[in-house]
Amino acid sequence: MDAGLFYQLVSKMGFYHLTLGNILMWIIGIILITLGITKQYEPLLLVPIGFGILVVNLPLTNLMKEGHLLWVFYHFAIDRWDILPPLIFMGIGAMTDFGPVIANPKTLLLGAAAQFGVYATFFGSLLLGFSITEAASIGIIGGADGPTTIFLTSQLAPNLLGATAVAAYSYMALVPIIQPPIMRLLTTKEERKIKMKRLRKVSNLEKIGFPLLATVIICLLVPAAAPLVGMFMVGNLFKECGVVERLSKTAQNELINIVTIFLGLCIGATMPAQVFLKPGSLYIFFLGLAAFSFSTASGLLLAKFMNLFLKDKINPLIGAAGVSAVPMAARVAQVVAREEDRRNFILMHAMGPNVAGTIGTATAAGLFLSMLLK
Repeated sequence: MDAGLFYQLVSKMGFYHLTLGNILMWIIGIILITLGITKQYEPLLLVPIGFGILVVNLPLTNLMKEGHLLWVFYHFAIDRWDILPPLIFMGIGAMTDFGPVIANPKTLLLGAAAQFGVYATFFGSLLLGFSITEAASIGIIGGADGPTTIFLTSQLAPNLLGATAVAAYSYMALVPIIQPPIMRLLTTKEERKIKMKRLRKVSNLEKIGFPLLATVIICLLVPAAAPLVGMFMVGNLFKECGVVERLSKTAQNELINIVTIFLGLCIGATMPAQVFLKPGSLYIFFLGLAAFSFSTASGLLLAKFMNLFLKDKINPLIGAAGVSAVPMAARVAQVVAREEDRRNFILMHAMGPNVAGTIGTATAAGLFLSMLLK
């Protein structure tokens, strides 16, 4: 074979253009896939994100080049129109029960307190030299809410989308590892043993009225939060009204599954080696961990503070569930409580701040958009 023809053939192979950065990104992608499969850490997202990282770091595939498959999904569904995160919120809303929040409105305060980590990390990121829009995108990781992180970052700092999204979903997946030490550090054994009264039964009328009232109030206060909050609440209305079962099931299953596939692949595809392997990406992961830890601690501490004035004490562990990792954070609160008393069931109480945290993080994203989006 002619040497020139052989060289031309070889130069069109991906192996010829392979870099150390590509290989490192393969390792990251495979780690995410492995965590999703073997540990079942957020597998519905870590598996497609990991695969997206893998394929976008195959030289010459050009899957994120204009006009190609993943570019089309990313450009039109996230970058340009930003429709995938709100659609996921509709599905989450259709699977959410606001009963614990309605039965115990005090838990709304715990969900709000857990947003402290978002704002603390926002200011910390500014001190480290990130721009104000980048700082907002990093801070929102503290809510442990992947769709909200993607929604905000795609509008304020799209250059950080891959790193912030992977950080948010990673910390959502690692809730059972990160939160328990913070819970034990900030509470006493006696506080972890606190038993709470059984929640009252919430009427159907209350469950139907809550998403309507919450949509009006939140969207009047923070209009920029409407895409997330509105879709979240309409999904919940489908579930609770009892007359659109087909819509509710579609939102909970087919719709959210399809959207999750495209969202995960697109996020992974935003992480080529030349974009992701920078010192800033490492800072984002550490700042995201700090944000998540602060959010966990602030919910716990507010619950302890509230107990100074409440006759019926709150188990402070439910404050840690104020982050938006639904229902993982509530389950972790239950597990830690039962370590001290096997008969202590606080799961439904913890679901109150858990779903309140989802609303709080979406509202925080709306505030950032109101202040920073030009």
